[in-house]
Amino acid sequence: MRAALVVLAALAAAPFLGFGEGYSLTLLARVMILAMAAVSLWLLVGGAGLVSLGHAAMLGIGAYAVVVLDDARVTDAVVVVPVAMAAASLFALATGAVAIRTSGVHFIMITLAFGQMAFFTASSLAAYGGDDGYTLYGRMTVLGHRWLEDRMVFHYLCLGLLALVLLGTRMVLGSRFGRVLRAARENPVRVEAVGFSPYPYRLVAYVLAGAVAGLAGVLLANAAEFVAPSYLAWQRSGDLLFMVILGGLGSLQGAVLGAVGFVLLEEWLGHLTEHWRLIFGPLLVLSVLFLKGGLVGVLRRG
Repeated sequence: MRAALVVLAALAAAPFLGFGEGYSLTLLARVMILAMAAVSLWLLVGGAGLVSLGHAAMLGIGAYAVVVLDDARVTDAVVVVPVAMAAASLFALATGAVAIRTSGVHFIMITLAFGQMAFFTASSLAAYGGDDGYTLYGRMTVLGHRWLEDRMVFHYLCLGLLALVLLGTRMVLGSRFGRVLRAARENPVRVEAVGFSPYPYRLVAYVLAGAVAGLAGVLLANAAEFVAPSYLAWQRSGDLLFMVILGGLGSLQGAVLGAVGFVLLEEWLGHLTEHWRLIFGPLLVLSVLFLKGGLVGVLRRG
């Protein structure tokens, strides 16, 4: 976890090292929020061996829970956060109960299908902006106080939650539950032979990952003060999956490094040229081909 601790320390110090302006803090908040979502996906991919292309649906459901409650004039985080996480968890439970009965490419395609169903549902919600999205005219309150309007407070809230998500995921993987989950990833037949059914363990992991993604969705909605159906699109799931691969599938901290590298590279190329995607795509392919073990592997060899 050394690399993750260095990244967290750098993010903590960033506002005092020339990154305290509004845009810089917004960018760093986006990095940390997507890192949370990437960590939740890593729990599935690296921890359980479940490659999902519908993970952004949980992220988007968390964001749309903010929208629905905002439209009902409910904006306090004490209510919004639990409701959003519960909604994302319930979606994960309902879809995971079906998807986890499959494996390999079938699991990928089923999660993609569920994700696209959620995407088209969000696009059809005319009351909440439909394809045009929904603008939030303020961030959540906390017990009636508008503390999150302060970008510095929001920055350190995201940092603290990212640290908690990392610590919580590490504890889950180190527990008896996590050991069974990882064993089932390596050899599910052997796990069944010693008396453990992989299905409930994988389903619980899927629900936990959904809850964390829902939390990330709440923060993303508040960071941008805008929510759109694109939050649930399969391309967003692809971005999260690539962050996990870029950082390194063999290490939890790789999800954080992958998110940081992905977002900062995307931002840097966007300032170089309006056709940055033509450069970004091949760079991503080359990184997968030549960065064996991801960014974590590069740091270890260095």
